[in-house]
Amino acid sequence: MSTSSFNAFEMARSQFDRIASMLELDQASKDLLRSPMREYHFNIPVRMDDGDMKIFRGFRVQHNDARGPGKGGVRFHPMETIDTVRALSMWMTWKTAAVDLPLGGSKGGVICDPHNLSLHEQEQICRGWVRQIARNIGPVTDIPAPDVMTNAQHMLWMLDEYEVIFGGRYPGLITGKPVGIGGSLGRKEATGYGVIITLREMLKELDIRPMDTTASIQGFGNVAQYAIELYHQLGGKTVCVSSWDQEDQKSYSFRRKDGINLQELRGITNSFGGIDKQKAQDLGYEVLSGDDWLKQDVDILIPAALENQITKENVDSISEKVKIIAEGANGPTEPGADEIIKNRGIQLIPDLLANAGGVTCSYFEQVQSNMNYYWPRDEVLGKLDSKMTASYIAVSDLSKKKKLYMRDAAYVIAIGRVVQASKDRGWI
Repeated sequence: MSTSSFNAFEMARSQFDRIASMLELDQASKDLLRSPMREYHFNIPVRMDDGDMKIFRGFRVQHNDARGPGKGGVRFHPMETIDTVRALSMWMTWKTAAVDLPLGGSKGGVICDPHNLSLHEQEQICRGWVRQIARNIGPVTDIPAPDVMTNAQHMLWMLDEYEVIFGGRYPGLITGKPVGIGGSLGRKEATGYGVIITLREMLKELDIRPMDTTASIQGFGNVAQYAIELYHQLGGKTVCVSSWDQEDQKSYSFRRKDGINLQELRGITNSFGGIDKQKAQDLGYEVLSGDDWLKQDVDILIPAALENQITKENVDSISEKVKIIAEGANGPTEPGADEIIKNRGIQLIPDLLANAGGVTCSYFEQVQSNMNYYWPRDEVLGKLDSKMTASYIAVSDLSKKKKLYMRDAAYVIAIGRVVQASKDRGWI
């Protein structure tokens, strides 16, 4: 699991620095892109249900908007830090560029734990966050979305507060909304499905049939569940998943060697993706330690939880059988582990590409909201498939042509596009 000394922003910067050297970027380009263009730190006073006032700390970081309005989620997490938000905003800049969306990169957060907050208290945090940042976000400037421990209801409270402040209807302000109020069909599936669309393309290149593969997945939230859903539709078999246990404050892995039953596990999972240990045992699952998802004898590993989960300390526990790692989470592999993965010849689908299905569908939602015309689910998922497939092929082609690691190829494409847009605007 992640170490306390880990700094996501240092990791994001070191990834950028390596590609900046490879691209021989000038100093102005490096200075512009190593740091966010703007960041906001603020207090959110909330009257709690017991009558006490409590102050929550909130953030919004806008890394770069040369290619279009900022785009990025708002996460609620008790361990949130400004450096994590900075890193995630930078990764969003690269991610939107990697899949060629006309958007930039932003991220937001609040230091809080929704597990310990009533719905009324969560609503006050959402509305308070918007009140602090309303003048610096908007449908054509910076568009928030759900992230870790936030959902469609949170987004609707945020949208409603924004519309109260500005006295109008602005559905394009925020994505990940409920479908009945400006949300897009297919949005909840999009990130997980995007991971598997890119995996499908890699398996094609390697001449491996999905039905001949097994997978182990970290996480059992929205991304993991829909990744498993589409992977199983293609014929694959998932033998292990992990999930966070709020009561014990640690994660566990759940294994069934003949394959998990997705619907069965969903039936014993809370809204945060936490699987009930006792019920899982009763259904015949082995309950293992949190890191055991990484040690399984499978063909495919999909980290779909938090950043910094595959590290120098645990990368050697990856089985010799593993052929592919598809990064469903943001920044799940630390640079030191990357080198070992590369040297072992394990194929990697980097987060910039693998989990870009969510932001791609968020873009579709934003477009639909702004024109007030909504597409059917099959149309959304068809557009998602074609966008993700084209993006995968572009990265894979560059990787082969220049003999680059897939992560490096994705970064070269993404950073190149952002540098070009910044130059075209006269910023550098």
